[in-house]
Amino acid sequence: MKWRKDAKEGIVVAGGNLNQLYYPEGIIVDHLGQIYVAYSGNHRVMRWFEGKEEGEIVVGRYGRGNQPNQLNKPTGLSFDDEGNLYVVDFLNHRVEKFEIIL
Repeated sequence: MKWRKDAKEGIVVAGGNLNQLYYPEGIIVDHLGQIYVAYSGNHRVMRWFEGKEEGEIVVGRYGRGNQPNQLNKPTGLSFDDEGNLYVVDFLNHRVEKFEIIL
């Protein structure tokens, strides 16, 4: 949710329906205002563009696992100065780096 100063209610910026996010754990916003969510319940990272109702999968399209293109309970996110996304892959005991294509 996004809260404006003196607001009485928030604005949904990612998710919004009960079936859209299952155990979201980490969140980060890039320099373009896109919201990235570590979606640990479904072992992937989702991205929402401002004003869009549906997100898209950016990492973890192939289900839970330990291959380089899979995650197992992602919990944290960070960007470096070059725009690479780092994902804390909790149950695989690793941090992975991904080049994000906008």
